[in-house]
Amino acid sequence: MTETHVVTCFLLDPKGRLLLLRRGSSVGSYRGRWAGVSGYLETDPLEQAFTEMREEVGLDRQDLILLSVGQEVKVEDPGLERVWVVHPFLFRVKDPTRVRLDWEHSEYRWIDPSELSAFPTVPGLAEALGRVYPPPGR
Repeated sequence: MTETHVVTCFLLDPKGRLLLLRRGSSVGSYRGRWAGVSGYLETDPLEQAFTEMREEVGLDRQDLILLSVGQEVKVEDPGLERVWVVHPFLFRVKDPTRVRLDWEHSEYRWIDPSELSAFPTVPGLAEALGRVYPPPGR
């Protein structure tokens, strides 16, 4: 199986709700599944995280507060013959009304993190979230 490094960014609003994004019909994998902000790792993981958030939800560095950086998670997907190496991050969004979706996603929702298991997600999402949530000091 091919090993592929990706970042996954989890975003919390000021009320502590988690942003979930539904993957659209034009993406290469996991169409219709719920996910965080994610993308292939092409540079330093934190820099890639900021790039993905700007591209996918229209948020820049000044819109975000970094809360936690988690240890990577390996997620096997035999169907794709791939092992995803997920580098997870947790951010607080200063103003959630600034979220704007790009072509990769069809909708988004702010949920209580305890509700994640009710959604059909990309593989390993709950485990990746567990690496960064709850944030330190909470």
